[in-house]
Amino acid sequence: MSPELISILALFAMVIIATVRPINIGILGFIGTFLVGTLVLGLDEKQMLAGFPADLFLTIVGVTYLFAVAKLNGTVDLIVDRGVRLVRGRTALVPWVLFGVAAILTAMGTFPPAAVALVAPVALSFAAKHGLDPLPVGMTVVYGALAGSLSPISVLGLLVSGMVGDTPGFSPMVLFVTAFVYSTLIAILTQLFFSWKNRLRGGAYPGAADSSTGDGGAVPGPRVPATGNISVGGAEQGSVLTLTQTLQTPRVRTTPAQVLTLLALLGLAVGAMVFHLDIGILALVAGTLIAFIEKKHLTAAVEGISWSTILLVAGMITYISIVEEAGAIEWVANGIGSLGSPLIGVLVLCVMAGVVSAFASSTAVIAISIPMLLPLIQDSPVAGGMAISAVAIAAKVVDVSPFSTNGALVLANAQNVDPPAFYQRILRYSGVIVLIGPFLAWAALVVPFSL
Repeated sequence: MSPELISILALFAMVIIATVRPINIGILGFIGTFLVGTLVLGLDEKQMLAGFPADLFLTIVGVTYLFAVAKLNGTVDLIVDRGVRLVRGRTALVPWVLFGVAAILTAMGTFPPAAVALVAPVALSFAAKHGLDPLPVGMTVVYGALAGSLSPISVLGLLVSGMVGDTPGFSPMVLFVTAFVYSTLIAILTQLFFSWKNRLRGGAYPGAADSSTGDGGAVPGPRVPATGNISVGGAEQGSVLTLTQTLQTPRVRTTPAQVLTLLALLGLAVGAMVFHLDIGILALVAGTLIAFIEKKHLTAAVEGISWSTILLVAGMITYISIVEEAGAIEWVANGIGSLGSPLIGVLVLCVMAGVVSAFASSTAVIAISIPMLLPLIQDSPVAGGMAISAVAIAAKVVDVSPFSTNGALVLANAQNVDPPAFYQRILRYSGVIVLIGPFLAWAALVVPFSL
């Protein structure tokens, strides 16, 4: 068996194992690096670890550390609170305000599941209290998180930029804008579709559970005044534990630490995008200065660093370097290229990224797919920058699946619903997205710019 095939089979084995067992795929990536590197390629330790992404490691540490500080000192809650207040009782606008809040959080560097975990309980509680269909409301929040998730200073945006380097036609801002516009359009179509469908049912949404009888049917929740508390209680549904989020609606005075944090986040964006300073160092400096003012947050902020994400990204990128060393990336690209058209090859990669990401980590799928794409678009008529955006978006748009963290959070926090029926609704909806989402990304972003 050739080294190329062995490295690819090992990669598929990692994805399958991480899907059926709660094992961080980054751990499997490091294990695979040493097994394939030693037994198949005969590399020494220094050669095997040459692909470890030290710069990206520092960046993710810095960004997630700063966000942990922002969460601890209440800046994140402040952003959510001010966003909800903008609607001034206009119910239909609340999901879109929360879409914007989720997008801002991820664009600033929050990992998408963390943003959804913060915003989804508020959104779904509001939906229950106002008799809104929780499915489009929850999906709007997820798409908001996805809209900002590929910004130039986000973890995923930095991951993609680091992998593609100076590929002709690629721009971090183009990646961000295309992801934002695509996610926004999908969210709009989702809202319009379910609004139309529920109107056909007389305003009722399917699978609603009467809180008093447990029977199906739409039961609008009680409307609440503009002041008071919006809270989501913790309850276990199946094997998923509902997160608890309490949003205090009485106006809270902004603290000096929160003002400093907002300025630091703004400075981080300006320093990285305008002056091209190292975002990891900037974030670490800003987070440390803010945490030093509030000393009680120093230890907790370090614990808030997204170590699981760091492990996943570092392990997978390190293993991908072994796959490249084995010649498998070029081998796969040549195989896809043999289909006769680079344009069709990009479509195949988009579909593969979408299907696999519905069951596995989208971050890992992006880390696998982008290196396979680069040889395919090199010296081809395909618009390279748009192809990169399409593959990244194809891997992210399916995160509404109930098998993903984002979809599971929506499922777990939905209220006034029959859980099995709501699960089936999410499953059907995500199935449609898996079928059409990657294709639409390819058709809208790649085809028009490659003809």
